[in-house]
Amino acid sequence: MSQAGLAGVTLGVLADQVGMSKSGLFAHFKSKEEVQIELLEHSAESATEWVVAPAMRAAEGLPRLQALVANWLGWTRRAGLPGGCPVAAGFFEFDDIASPVRDKILAMESEWRGLLTGLVRQAVDRGHLRSDLDIAQFIWELSGIYLSHHVAYRFLRSPDADKRARIAFEALLARAAPAPAEKRRKRTQ
Repeated sequence: MSQAGLAGVTLGVLADQVGMSKSGLFAHFKSKEEVQIELLEHSAESATEWVVAPAMRAAEGLPRLQALVANWLGWTRRAGLPGGCPVAAGFFEFDDIASPVRDKILAMESEWRGLLTGLVRQAVDRGHLRSDLDIAQFIWELSGIYLSHHVAYRFLRSPDADKRARIAFEALLARAAPAPAEKRRKRTQ
């Protein structure tokens, strides 16, 4: 799935990879869409293991957000997914195909953006980011950094994709940093 995309997953190839017959595998799933959705759920479990769980051990606020982003960039390489993030690829593969698979990808992305929003809100509440920060815009730009990284790393095979994504994230954080007066006010409260 990581390399061939969700549409490239066939029951025959999958059956070979798990050591089952195609009919045996089909008995577990009613349709190819069910297989694709289950694979997406498995991807989410991997992302939780490689990206989210380690980040949640960092201190709340900006340290946790920074840990999450550091884990997020290039996570698929560390997780052994040579073709990159299946969900990111699914954005383009299913962008105009109405189906339960698209609905699943949409739900996963909504949940992910909800997590990011919560972490950014924590950073704002702790005075690590500006109190007037447009959180929706911050998430939009952060998601753009991730997708740009994905394209640069996977499609363009840019050796500096990680470096450029980190620079872009640091620039986003710098623009979101509280003014010195706001930092002082927050400390004295």
